Amino acid sequence: MGRAGTQGPKAKKAKLGVRQSQRLRGKQRHFAALVLARGGSKGIPLKNIKLLAGVPLLGWVLRAAVDCGQFDSVWVSTDNQDIESVARKFGAQVHRRSPEVSKDMTSSLETILEFLEYHKEVEVVGHLQCTSPCLHPSHLKDVVKMFREEQYDSVFSVVRRHHFRWKEVSEGEVTQPLNLNPAKRPRRQDWKGELCENGSFYFATTQLINTRCLQGGKVAYYEMESQYSVDIDVDIDWPIAEQRVKRYGYYGKIEEVKLLVCNLNEQLVKFLNSSTVNAYLPGIPALEMLKGKKQVSVKFFPNTDTSNNEGEKHSSNKEMKECAQDKLRTVENLVNKLGITWKNVACFGNTECDLECLKKAEVRGAPHNAVPSILEVASYICTHDAEIRSFEEFVQHVLLLLEKLENKSP
Repeated sequence: MGRAGTQGPKAKKAKLGVRQSQRLRGKQRHFAALVLARGGSKGIPLKNIKLLAGVPLLGWVLRAAVDCGQFDSVWVSTDNQDIESVARKFGAQVHRRSPEVSKDMTSSLETILEFLEYHKEVEVVGHLQCTSPCLHPSHLKDVVKMFREEQYDSVFSVVRRHHFRWKEVSEGEVTQPLNLNPAKRPRRQDWKGELCENGSFYFATTQLINTRCLQGGKVAYYEMESQYSVDIDVDIDWPIAEQRVKRYGYYGKIEEVKLLVCNLNEQLVKFLNSSTVNAYLPGIPALEMLKGKKQVSVKFFPNTDTSNNEGEKHSSNKEMKECAQDKLRTVENLVNKLGITWKNVACFGNTECDLECLKKAEVRGAPHNAVPSILEVASYICTHDAEIRSFEEFVQHVLLLLEKLENKSP
């Protein structure tokens, strides 16, 4: 990480903000994280909550913002109910933006200004962009520390690029180099490169923002390493982004998984518990790795089917609740027997019968077509609907979490 400060073109307007910061040295200012998430994405419908590596895109930055512990409030500004629901699930408050700032041509600055009209307590805004899902709490902690200790008015994120640039010209004109001498073309290792905005975040005092500027006054950049500088809008498409996020994304405060509880259909449970299970069946190699090298206990439960008969609906709901409580008691007994807590439990389920266990487990997985109540509490939603494939995906996710914990790289 590198950083530098300067007096920008808005320095004169921002001087009051600097003096105000000096008066507030003995007082903690209100820092608010703000993510702008409009529902009307043109490229990918509801892109902000599309699943990326099992987590809604919006959830990646909200998880980092909440877990960094440096913000007095974490907000999502949106005009969409589905986005609001995801925001609240990940611990954010919601500002319902007006139609005036929900248009295709509305700027981020206009939307932030509207937010500040309703939240006068906010003194520093950390504008986080959810299209940068590899943001980590450590990045945000560093920037807040810069504000508190060095009294900056604005800080934004950059990444170092080693791209030789040439002047764009019309057909028939001669181009010219912009940042190199072709006669003395440097080797990559001999050139520091250039710092470019990566769009991950923009922090600024409200006093500066009210001058209609996000970068000015005493301004600094915060350099992020290239592996964390993922911009889905610009750099890469969705499948590549998923691979980057799986490797470099922030997965939260990981606890060691000691027990995996899987709720699957009855035939599959019988097959998995048999001694003739096929080692090449999807999910089996990863499952064996969990039980062997990682020493994770595994418990399979057969799912209880719900009735489609409306006349039996009340009875079915009652049976489901009883089933959920019975399953919860069984797993709690197993937790106590193993001498662990629910923080050490990963649970995979898809029906109401699995709900109580999922609520208490630390790692909560579900297939994409699970019932709504299950999807609401799941921390990882599989891309597959087929049970065996989604089971395999979730087991691999648990393995990934354990490897990150082992390598101390959340």
